[in-house]
Amino acid sequence: MSGPTAWTPLELVRWTTGYFRRNGLETPRLDAEILLAHVLGVRRIDLYLQFDRPVGKTERERYREFVRRRAVDRVPVAYLTGEREFWCNPLRVNPGALVPRPETEGVVEAILELRPARVVDVGTGCGAIACAVALQLPEAEVFAVDRSRAALRLARENIERLNLAGRVRLVAADLLSSLDTAVDVVAANLPYVPTAELATLPPEVSHEPQIALDGGHDGLDLLRRLIGESPRLLRKPGAIVLEVGEGQAGTVEALVRAEGFHPVEVRKDLAGLERVVIGRLVEG
Repeated sequence: MSGPTAWTPLELVRWTTGYFRRNGLETPRLDAEILLAHVLGVRRIDLYLQFDRPVGKTERERYREFVRRRAVDRVPVAYLTGEREFWCNPLRVNPGALVPRPETEGVVEAILELRPARVVDVGTGCGAIACAVALQLPEAEVFAVDRSRAALRLARENIERLNLAGRVRLVAADLLSSLDTAVDVVAANLPYVPTAELATLPPEVSHEPQIALDGGHDGLDLLRRLIGESPRLLRKPGAIVLEVGEGQAGTVEALVRAEGFHPVEVRKDLAGLERVVIGRLVEG
């Protein structure tokens, strides 16, 4: 990062954007802004409101290391800053769980429309879905399930950070195996990447826990199991809400129908991909 002896935020953002672009990053300016704002302890907008503020040597050195790790090691921005926004809520993130994706907000939207009194978020990871639902439905009882102790520790941190202790109950379990409480909605963003495709994913994904990505030979191993287990816990009327990978919606829809769910709806994400499968379990 050679150049002026007294860098300003705007100069650093411009230089880093070009560097990130040359290194093939998809959102070079956004990444540069987020990292610099984090280092300076300001909002992104403040980088432009304070565009002529000199950035000190210590701050530049810290920023330079973040830039290197992002461009060379391809560490996700969220792991560098330790935070990611989901459903307008700031969540702590680390390599113990997946970084929450925007498309997962479609799962939250579907749950909120159903207005459940009791919901279980299976494979909660950092607790993104469970926390969003609990904040939007203050009267609802929310269970957050994961088999990863690292993920549950992170979810607990977010639950406490958002003042949801006592509202969201953490459960260490393999899918629904440890639950015996009837619920209105079973929701999940489980691993759905086929094992053979893991090696083809962007380099950033290599920093995320493989246990949260690997869905088995066709990507549906855990989804298939969860669909089969869900009717046991669901009250009628109840529903299952599942995030799925590209090209999987048709197969998952058939699996859900085979377990007696009807009607079944498939929704697309903002990219136009079929992303969320919703199956209803009704009386009769």
